[in-house]
Parts: sequence; C-alpha cells; structure tokens
Amino acid sequence: MSTRRNFLKTTGLASAALAATPSFGFTIINKNKPTADVILGHGDYQYRLIKDWAQIGHVNVPLLNCHEMMMDSKGRLIMIGDHPKNNVLIFDKSGKLLDYWGTAYPGGHGLTVSNEGDEEFLFLADSGWYLNKLGKWIKHNGRITKTRLDGRVVFDIGHPVTIGIYKPDEDFCPTETAVGPNGDIYVADGYGLSRIIQYDANGRYIRHWGGSDNPDPNYRLVSAHGVAIDYREKGNPMVVCTSRSEQCFKYFTLDGKYVKTVKMPNMSVCRAVFDDNNLYAGVCWSQPKVGKTTWKDHTGFVTIMEGDKVISNPGGTEPIYKDGVLQKSYQLENKPIYHGHDVCIDEDKNLYICQWNANHTAPYKLERV
Repeated sequence: MSTRRNFLKTTGLASAALAATPSFGFTIINKNKPTADVILGHGDYQYRLIKDWAQIGHVNVPLLNCHEMMMDSKGRLIMIGDHPKNNVLIFDKSGKLLDYWGTAYPGGHGLTVSNEGDEEFLFLADSGWYLNKLGKWIKHNGRITKTRLDGRVVFDIGHPVTIGIYKPDEDFCPTETAVGPNGDIYVADGYGLSRIIQYDANGRYIRHWGGSDNPDPNYRLVSAHGVAIDYREKGNPMVVCTSRSEQCFKYFTLDGKYVKTVKMPNMSVCRAVFDDNNLYAGVCWSQPKVGKTTWKDHTGFVTIMEGDKVISNPGGTEPIYKDGVLQKSYQLENKPIYHGHDVCIDEDKNLYICQWNANHTAPYKLERV
C-alpha cells in the first residue's frame, strides 16, 4: 500500500469516510467545500470521482461514445471512440489533450496497445456500426486494423468470409482484440456471431471458437464483447472472453480449450482489464432491484476483483457473498457512472473510465484514496 494511502487512512477525515462507505459505496467528504468530493468503491479500493478530468472543448474535439482506453509505455492515455470527426484521442495523465486523429473508423470500439520490442502498435476494432447525423445506426463492414501510434496503417483484418469461416450473409462486427505472448491476435466478434477468431502475428487465420449458437454451454459466448490475456497465473496465460449477455467471464487456454466460468450476477461486463492480481471491468448495464430498464437507460458502474472475487464496485453497491456465491450488485441510485465501458489503470492505481451512451461525456478519472 502506498505511503499516500496509508497517510489518508490514518486521518480522521479518511476514517470518517471509510466508516460511512461500506453500505452504500458513496460518501460526501468536507461538506464546507463548494463542491463536495464524491468517493466511490469499497474496502481498500475507494476512489475520488473527477468528472472534469479531460481538458477538451467539445466543439473543437467532439465526442460521441468513449469506448476504450489504454496507457502506452510513455504514460500517455490513448482512447478510441466513434465520433466521425475523431476516432483516437491521446491524453496525458493530467487530462491534457496531446493529439487526436482518425476518421476512417466510424465504428471505433476496441483498442489494444501491443508492445513489440522497440516499438508499440495499436490494434483498432471498428465494430461496423455508427450513428449518422440523423441519429440512426448505420451498418458498414467491420474490421481490425493494426497501426503505429500515429495512425499509420500496418495491415487490416477484414471480414472472415474471405477465408471461408463465415458465410456471405453472416455479420462480422468485431468489438475487441487481444495479443498473446507469441504475438497471436485474438479477435472478439462481439456484435456479430460472438466468436473468438485467432490469427497469427501477421493476420493469418489459425482457429475460432465460441458463438452464440454453440450447443456446448462452456463454449457458448453470447455478446462476446471483450477478449484479454490473463497473465496472473505464472506460466499459464489464459484467454478471458466476455459473455456479456450471460453476465460472466469465460476462460480458455491459448488454443481455445475451455477452463472455467466466473459468474458476475446482474453485471453486463465489458472486457477484462488486468493489473497486478486485479481484474477491472466496466459494467455497461445492470437491472434495478425493482422493475426493469432498457439498454438505453443509464444503469452501469465499475467492478474490481482480486483473483476471481469481486471486492469493490465503484458506482455500484457493495459486493456481497453468501456461502461463497456472489449476490447481485446494483447501480447506486444517484448514478455517478452511467455506463461503464472500459477501465484504464495508471501506475498510481488511479482509474480512467470510458463510458458509452453517457451524454457525450469525456472519460472520468477515479483517483484512488
């Protein structure tokens, strides 16, 4: 635990905050300030909400949906979105906008930073869907593109009908990529057939698995929204696939053999993001304790795990286990986070939250306390 966080926990201010937090995950600190601090989360994973972290003007740099963000080796925060005027935005950790580029990815959705020795690359997933000026969703051809950090294209991976594993009338709408330890590329067709397609480092097809129509429940993926590589178990990296409509993560070997399922009750989770022993994920939707909501309603938050156990839900209720089984988690009534879509973690364990359908808001910062 850092010295800063130890100091905060020894003060009366932090003690009062921690005492008030566990039941609700929401605390107001120092009510004499013009704008009170909002503290989200539980236990040792609590955060100060900073909504105005990003220093951008929405007229010059407009935003639609902020889908995903990763940090490169220089500490720059690279974000992908789907506004037709800019697909990729690059920030420093103070929130200053350093650069923005790209109009060729109108369905900009997934972003992965890949370190290949002396150079880093981006893998961009264009889902094949975008919102036009009339507010209507338009479908085009989804694809995966490998670029340099400045946007120069290295190669594209297009529709898998070209290699004979999809039929001409089957949709390919990729939402995410992950890069394995040997450079293999794993593509999540999250809005198409919910398959994971594995390619080698040069984009040559190897295998695929999953699918929403898979008769084997272990291999079935329904809205395979995210894919990531879990290196937490030494010598045993695994492919972690989101089955968002089933509210779970499913783990596979690097060659697609099923390992386990981790259930996330009432949490429509996005991709898994790993840091130390933790798994972080945006929760795009949940359902209230009473009644039902639609996919357009703001019902999301963020979830944090140690190993396979949920230990904090910033923006949501405290995680509860009964007889070792995780119970349903819910969004806080004041809706501090609308739709958690991705989480980026810096070296100080602060979080940067990208949101979908969040009234054109820029990413939020959650400063760890």
